Amino acid sequence: MRSSGHLHEKVDRKSEVNKDMKILGIDYGRTKMGIAVGDTVLKLAEPLQVLTSSKFKVQSSKLLAENAIEKIVIGVPGGKMDVEIKEFGAGLKKETGVRVEFFDETLTTQDAQQLLIISGRKRKLRKEKEDAVAAAIMLQYYLEGRDNDD
Repeated sequence: MRSSGHLHEKVDRKSEVNKDMKILGIDYGRTKMGIAVGDTVLKLAEPLQVLTSSKFKVQSSKLLAENAIEKIVIGVPGGKMDVEIKEFGAGLKKETGVRVEFFDETLTTQDAQQLLIISGRKRKLRKEKEDAVAAAIMLQYYLEGRDNDD
């Protein structure tokens, strides 16, 4: 099992995800972002929407308020975009006051693509939804208290 400790704060995540809390999952991209919402009691994450990056900046506070979000988990792929993603997360925390953590999202986009193919969705709909589904997969792994390669 690969440790993703370098990707997020050292916290007792297993006990924390047992607290009744809504979490926003973000699959970050320069042009668009996949958004998912997770519930720590149900241990369930679901895709919410895909927003352009500029639209997310405008709607982030509204999105957090409407969904009663107490924490944001942003996927980090473990590559060249990590610094940019962490800067985005730091800015989001400063702007909203909501705690931000980072979590390994390696291969979640591929998992999302496969899931959408299996579901029988048309190619256009798959492309429209895949970032939100990837965010939900990453957040589901987080809620289950595991790395995504278990």
